[in-house]
Amino acid sequence: MEDLRALEGKKITIYDIAKEAGVSPATVSRVLTNNARVKSDKWEAVQAVIAKYNFRPNALARSLSETRRKVIGIIMADVRNPYYAKLFVACEQAARAKGYSLLLENSLGEQAIEEQQLILMEEQRVDAIILVGGRSDDLHSNEAFVEKVNQVCNSIPVILTGKLDGTSCYQVRIDAIKTMDLVMEHLIALGHRDIALAGGLDSVASSYEKRKRYKQILAKYQIPCRPEYYENFGNYDYETGYNQTKKMLSLEHMPTAIIGINDSAAIGAMNCIQEHGLRVPEDISVVGYDNTHLCSLVTPKLTSIDYNYDNYAEKLIATVEGVYSSAALPPLQLIEPSLILRGSTGAARTQP
Repeated sequence: MEDLRALEGKKITIYDIAKEAGVSPATVSRVLTNNARVKSDKWEAVQAVIAKYNFRPNALARSLSETRRKVIGIIMADVRNPYYAKLFVACEQAARAKGYSLLLENSLGEQAIEEQQLILMEEQRVDAIILVGGRSDDLHSNEAFVEKVNQVCNSIPVILTGKLDGTSCYQVRIDAIKTMDLVMEHLIALGHRDIALAGGLDSVASSYEKRKRYKQILAKYQIPCRPEYYENFGNYDYETGYNQTKKMLSLEHMPTAIIGINDSAAIGAMNCIQEHGLRVPEDISVVGYDNTHLCSLVTPKLTSIDYNYDNYAEKLIATVEGVYSSAALPPLQLIEPSLILRGSTGAARTQP
């Protein structure tokens, strides 16, 4: 069990009590509200931790015992992004199957807006809040935002699709390392040794993890790591993919494969390649991430990483359900990705 004294400077919540006692937050709530359905061993474990830290019941303990509204709040970075749109629709379907409605807000990448939306949803007494993107994608968590989330967690469960260091929020995250394993193993099996990355910021945790894994795999196969293939940081859009690819096409030693940080960047790379008189995949293979509808709108169709969106959404909604049950929930659940093969990848050309 983790000693809560390690959380010095952070306000202790029932999530922390639950973690040390080895029970679910709902079990802690039942103990705090004198619900007799708790087994004696669990009751004693919770009471011991409560006494140890002189913990006082808060609003979350009361709210967990009240009648739920069956409304879940989702704060997304920008639902116009095809990845967020696809995940939201999957969440809407999974929520409806469990009798929930969704309340959607877009933070547009602005921390101040995201904080306001957290407060708004708390005031509207949603059953839980799911944060998708935004500050939970940061490699280094913003302390002010962490504090705001901790305040909300005292009354409403918060679930992340990223991470926030210093919180006890449940996380349902894509296995970013596995995604790069799938892409690199596929390209290397096709004979590619000159593989480049297009787009992504190292300040974003998933992009950082992918770039780090990319270099590890190159080292594993004793493939030279060329900084000019991965150091041109950019954004997550078509223009970034296009512009970074244009720079790579001017290199004396061009890549034979390009991995776009998402489908938009990958399509930007594809169009740039084709506008320069080269072929996809005969001259340069291209892979994207997110497996959105964009993959079928280009020629050749785009090979892309898929996140099994239905399962992803079901895990998010099931985590909300689990908070209100006596079942123990893992603090972190990883989404298993898969690689959807289409026409944009093929055997590596012979380098001059």
